[in-house]
Amino acid sequence: MAVFDTPEEAFGVLRPICVQLTKTQTVENVERLQAQLQVVSDSALQELQQYILFPLRFTLKTPGPKREHLIQSVVECITLVLSSTCVKEQELLQELFSELSACLYSPNSQKPAAVSEELKLAVIQGLSALMHSAYGDIILTIYEPSILPRLGFAVSLLLGLAEQEKSKQIKMAALKCLQVLLFQCECQDHPRSLDELEQKQLGDLFASFLPGLSTTLTRVITGDFKQGHSIVVSSLKVFYKTVSFIMADEQLRRVSEVRAKPAVEHRVAELLVHREANWVKNTGDRLTVLIKKIIECVSVYPHWKVRLELIDFVEALLLKCSQSLVESAGPLLKALVSLVNDESPDVQAQCNNILRRFADEKVVVGSRAFADILSENLHSLATSLPRLMNSQDDQGRFSTLSLLLGYLKLLGPKVNFVLNSVAHLQRLSKALIQVLELDVTDIKIVEERHWNSEHLSTSPETSASRPWPQMQRRYFRFFTDERVFLLLRQVCQLLGFYGNLYLLVDHFMELYHESVVYRKQAAMILNELVVGAAGLGVENLHEKHIKTNPEELREIVTSILEEYTSQENWYLVTCLEAEEVGEELTMMRSGLQALASGAHTCQATSPPTFSKPSPTICSMNSNIWQICIQLEGIGHFAHALGKDFRLLLMSALYPVLEKAGDQTLLISQAAISAMMDICQACGYDSLQQLINQNSDYLVNGISLNLRHLSLHPHTPKVLEVMLQNSDASLLPLVADVVQDVLTTLDQFYDKRTTSFVSVLHALLAALAQWFPDTGHLGQLQEQSVGEEGSHLSQRPASLEKGLENTTTAEDIEQFVLNYLKEKDVADGNVSDFDNEEEEQSDPPEVDENDTDPGVPPPLPVQIQIATDVMERCIHLMSDKSLKIRLKVLDVLDLCVVVLQSHKNQLLPLAHRAWPSLVHRLTNDDPLAVLRAFKVLRTLGGKCGDFLRSRFCKDVLPKLAGSLVSQAPISARAGPVYFHTLAFKLQLAVLQGLGPLCERLDLGEGDLNKVADACLIYLSAKQPVKLQEAARSLFLHLMKVDPDSTWLLLNELYCPQEFTPPHPSLHPVQLRGATGQQNPYTANVLRLLQELQ
Repeated sequence: MAVFDTPEEAFGVLRPICVQLTKTQTVENVERLQAQLQVVSDSALQELQQYILFPLRFTLKTPGPKREHLIQSVVECITLVLSSTCVKEQELLQELFSELSACLYSPNSQKPAAVSEELKLAVIQGLSALMHSAYGDIILTIYEPSILPRLGFAVSLLLGLAEQEKSKQIKMAALKCLQVLLFQCECQDHPRSLDELEQKQLGDLFASFLPGLSTTLTRVITGDFKQGHSIVVSSLKVFYKTVSFIMADEQLRRVSEVRAKPAVEHRVAELLVHREANWVKNTGDRLTVLIKKIIECVSVYPHWKVRLELIDFVEALLLKCSQSLVESAGPLLKALVSLVNDESPDVQAQCNNILRRFADEKVVVGSRAFADILSENLHSLATSLPRLMNSQDDQGRFSTLSLLLGYLKLLGPKVNFVLNSVAHLQRLSKALIQVLELDVTDIKIVEERHWNSEHLSTSPETSASRPWPQMQRRYFRFFTDERVFLLLRQVCQLLGFYGNLYLLVDHFMELYHESVVYRKQAAMILNELVVGAAGLGVENLHEKHIKTNPEELREIVTSILEEYTSQENWYLVTCLEAEEVGEELTMMRSGLQALASGAHTCQATSPPTFSKPSPTICSMNSNIWQICIQLEGIGHFAHALGKDFRLLLMSALYPVLEKAGDQTLLISQAAISAMMDICQACGYDSLQQLINQNSDYLVNGISLNLRHLSLHPHTPKVLEVMLQNSDASLLPLVADVVQDVLTTLDQFYDKRTTSFVSVLHALLAALAQWFPDTGHLGQLQEQSVGEEGSHLSQRPASLEKGLENTTTAEDIEQFVLNYLKEKDVADGNVSDFDNEEEEQSDPPEVDENDTDPGVPPPLPVQIQIATDVMERCIHLMSDKSLKIRLKVLDVLDLCVVVLQSHKNQLLPLAHRAWPSLVHRLTNDDPLAVLRAFKVLRTLGGKCGDFLRSRFCKDVLPKLAGSLVSQAPISARAGPVYFHTLAFKLQLAVLQGLGPLCERLDLGEGDLNKVADACLIYLSAKQPVKLQEAARSLFLHLMKVDPDSTWLLLNELYCPQEFTPPHPSLHPVQLRGATGQQNPYTANVLRLLQELQ
């Protein structure tokens, strides 16, 4: 709160100090006055304004040299007074303006005086305070023509400080003061609106400053980046506000061609400018040069606030000076559209807002000149686009494409004027085609393949969580930045949205047909044109634009779809046939042996096929990418049409399913992705629902095509994919087709075995999943009975334990009969067993359901299918191709799982398959041995005693011998051995023998063979995984014969001495020395603890 509120009180305090300052001009007296001013109210200061200013102005006017510190103190004191009062007299305002400006006058130089930075800053702040203190219309007296020289001196003074000073603070203050001086102040306490006449008068006056002001500010803007972004932002603001005020179209329309004679002296009149047409044209040309320099520098300025200010720069000049600066429209529009995809979200958002405003107000579309400029710029850019894409780095490419995208956004529907020109359309399309050229030299594209078809299935959850659009990563010749590709997609989408879709589709279809080189790029563009035409993800700046009619869009999609799925464009060569057929064995071996080194399966170079030149690889890669792009297009078409795409499913779904089963990884992924897109677009919850609801015509197509397999070799893949992605409701529909497949396999087993076996594998995998075994509990009971019978023959004590639960003689009799039957089966008396079974068991069952006792009940469909498939597997197990043998073994394994509850069908087939299976186990490639052992384990679990004698006679000796011979090798092997096929085979046998011994209930002699062969793997010298597998094996042996196992382990290492309970008994001596450590100690102790 001020102490002196009334003028009288304030005068009494201030008068002595003012008198003293008038007499003696010292810094101390000025500081005393300044201190007293702090305790005087603003109202009192207003009354005493001129009295207080008199000694301060007198000090400045006193002739002779004065110390800078004194001048600085005086100016600061004047600034304090002006900031608290209003200047209400014209003469005082003009004199103070001149006196403050003169503080920095240098009579010997046009530059500001060489004074301290503090004084310069004080003078600038004083001028700013003076302009703000001017009351009402009094401020306009500064802008009278007679004051022009003094005003011009202040402007040049401030421009010099802004350009030449090193202090950032002074530069900013000078630019702020310049804004105030040029009537551009943005502060709230200094509002002053001008009428039309006042605007014209000020425009005429400021036009005199325009050359020097524009050139100086251009030098500041394009100066060193080190000066800071705030300097550049302020300079840009002063530049465009001044230029847009002086060159405003509204003002220039009111300027008469005849110059009025000014009422000022001749020298001042010469400084005044008459803004007639010639002056406007010449000034506009000169400003265009400066604007281009500014845009070139600022559009790539590192700091985002500078680029944000550039948008306001462009907006002001284009909206206010569209006619006077028509030559600058091109660079200004280019600057605006280049910021459409700026890295800063604030710049990007502001740019889009301005573009939307331009579209709403039809700044470009409504102006023939602007539209012509944009069209010409678009044509010029399209012409140079391939060269720029080839020569620029990724950042340059990004900027160039952002420019192209911005042009399209601004032109909107007017882009058709460009596209209707043949020259424009050809240049633009060829540019896009060239830029989108893919790099197809990578051999990994053709190498990546599906060896396991289970990977193709996709869960329904994936459909719900998968974002759209999901595109495969692709590599281009001319760029690597993913943002560039996104920009290219947006460009194509905008063309589809605003352009004539029929014209564009026809043109790019011609390019699609013209050359294989253009085909992939044309397909990519066609895909995005359809997406854009549907308005998906397109920002419509022109709200009155009408989207493509849905029926027209469907017609266009139908024509593109027919072209994509035609014979010559859909069934392209994507692999070498010799590689696919003649070298499966080599490829599989090399792939498994390369697990340790990370090599890929297709790197085996011994076959002559791989000596083909690289263009062959490139052409296959190119074909792969073409199919992927076309599949991706089908997904895009589905999203574009929505549920209307259901009308095209009959022509689209079958080809997509063909490619979903393709062995090339990229193609199958693209097909699955397209199917997911179709699900989402057409309203299906999952792939399963999509296939089930369209299975009728799919099955019909499969059935027809199987009759002409040579013309439709991919037909089995459709059935395979259907089976992988459906449920049991599909089985009645495909049952007949499965029989067709089996019949066709019988006819073409030498040519099409691979594809048919894949279908059979998918079929049996589906059956195993759709019809899980319901009689598993009964099997366990039969197995327990078998084990009990076996224990009866080996250990009488077990028999007594079993008889404790018997109640009748009939139960014992039935038990013995069951045991004898199983013994017959184990001895191979299958036919007798079957006849007896049929004679004794079938008639009672038939009596219940059928009046004819001679007709057996019909088998379930899945059992009949599994039986038929297993019969084919028996013959195909000895195929010369390792790949087929492995696949057949997998199918055989699934057949056993499906047939496990129907022993009458399973056991005879197992009997027939046994010789070939034994051959695979004992005399085949290690891979086949592994797979065959897996089948053996499954058979052992499902067939039980049927395999006991066969296994002990035909297989067990070979397996035991293999384990014994490999044990020394694994004991001294290094870490690389863990990745070898031999190690995997050892591990699989050790892990599988235990469950087999338990399930087959082997006798004591056979168990001893297994134990003797596996004891060495309990040694600590063996790899840890093999020790773990060996321990697991002995745990299974304990369940079968715990006593023998205990004795065997104690023979290796005896942890304690056995003292006889009576002296008359001899002590027990075991070979395992008590207390002496050996390599088996740790594992033996763990097993004995489990046994206790």
